[in-house]
Amino acid sequence: MTQEIEAIRERPVAAGATTLGRDEDDASGVLDPPWNELRTQAHRAVDALVDAMAEPRALARWRAVPAEARRRIRAPFDARGIGLSASMDAVLRDVLPYPSGNADPRFWGWVFGSGVPAAILGDLVAAGMNSNNFSIEQSAAHVELAVVDWLKDLVGYPAASAGLMVGGGSIANLTGLAVARDARAHAGRRTDPAHRADARYRLYASDQTHSSIDKALHLLGLGKSSLRTIPVDAEFRIDLDALERALADDRRAGLLPFAVVGNAGTVNTGAIDPLDDLADIAAREGAWLHVDAAIGAAAMLTDAGRTLLHGIGRSHSIAVDLHKWLYMPYECSAVLVREGERQRETFGGRADYLANAMGGTAGGPFPFNEFGLQLSRGDKALKAWLALRAHGTEPFAATIAGNLRQAAYLAARVRDEPRLELMAPVPLCVVCFRYRAGETLDAAAEDALNRGILVALQERGIAVPSSTVVGGRFVLRVCITNHRTRTHDLDALVEAVLRLGRELLDDAPALFGARTHQSVGR
Repeated sequence: MTQEIEAIRERPVAAGATTLGRDEDDASGVLDPPWNELRTQAHRAVDALVDAMAEPRALARWRAVPAEARRRIRAPFDARGIGLSASMDAVLRDVLPYPSGNADPRFWGWVFGSGVPAAILGDLVAAGMNSNNFSIEQSAAHVELAVVDWLKDLVGYPAASAGLMVGGGSIANLTGLAVARDARAHAGRRTDPAHRADARYRLYASDQTHSSIDKALHLLGLGKSSLRTIPVDAEFRIDLDALERALADDRRAGLLPFAVVGNAGTVNTGAIDPLDDLADIAAREGAWLHVDAAIGAAAMLTDAGRTLLHGIGRSHSIAVDLHKWLYMPYECSAVLVREGERQRETFGGRADYLANAMGGTAGGPFPFNEFGLQLSRGDKALKAWLALRAHGTEPFAATIAGNLRQAAYLAARVRDEPRLELMAPVPLCVVCFRYRAGETLDAAAEDALNRGILVALQERGIAVPSSTVVGGRFVLRVCITNHRTRTHDLDALVEAVLRLGRELLDDAPALFGARTHQSVGR
């Protein structure tokens, strides 16, 4: 051994660091626990998770993390650690008991999927395999291709189209619009370093479109002024006449329409834009049609969904969230692009250290890194692959169809109650409604009353809807993307809203401006 190597080995260890052994590989085993201990703690974790999933109604639907648990979670990390067993104790005590609650049958907040147990095993295996799925030959690459191929078939895209698993609908929208920008608004951008964004380009989307579209335009250098917001009709779908007028006005003004966004289930109300008509308009204008189907794409498994989303396969790109209505654990989303070569033109690049090979490790089946922003990519597909292999597609279709029926049922219950008001049509799985106090309250006080009902529902552990604003009014928003929900859960929600509305008016009439008990129609 040379004197230089020996000097490195004899160098003093930094203060506070663990002294390593003098093995040939100095770091060997430092971060690997005794394997029997790992097995024991893994069994504890799996047992606790299975217990929680098997009896979701036995746990709190949601509760805030107590101050003491927050303090322990956020305490500084010990230099020498506390050991695997004690760390798992902390997880079971301070972390697992305080989830978002979306495993519970009465969690209907935002658009959270409820988590298919089989898919959780896929996530466990994926984490253990620790795949970086960019372009090398490995099982994770073929798993992702299988899931993407299934999604392409689901929405009616040709086999030659491209796709990529991503973290969520926001990233899927950003990816799709990046391709749209280069295909329609920035031709030659990557080969001409002097090319600059043209301020005349415009994208058209309804005023119900997800906020990620606005963010994407900003990040893509097009500026928020490039978004032309179009009003909606009585069913919260993009107003086609208003869109046609905006296009004509912009053309006369010398502006350049480059893309249209269609919604296959808006986040506010679940509204579905007329996708066939948008495809016709985009074709006429030479514009790119991107469909945000983060919520609605899974409905394509049902007869009703295929009717509602007719025309989705004519789009140029689609955002899909499997962790919403396909019930997968987070994160599990995809972006699909009909003209795959366009996607590679936007995200492809040359790097000697990433060169594909005819064989060996670098001879992978697909260069995922050339179709999206990320080079380092975990395996987001195995959870979906395992769940679809285990159950087949029919149970997913049946459950989604059941959620559609449940949403229609809740809407009917709301219509039948004089003290409740349905605030939007229910084409998919989103039901927006509010409690009405009649003429007793003005608009602001009635909004405050409904806020109080929402908070009481959540904090008392009755149910977890979320909220939004429809027609300028605060509403309770129930999104049924939960495979555990039953009809009696929806009945319990309706009864609780009616009861809480009466209680709040009784307990705080001055706060809400109620005049008398009789005036609220008890």
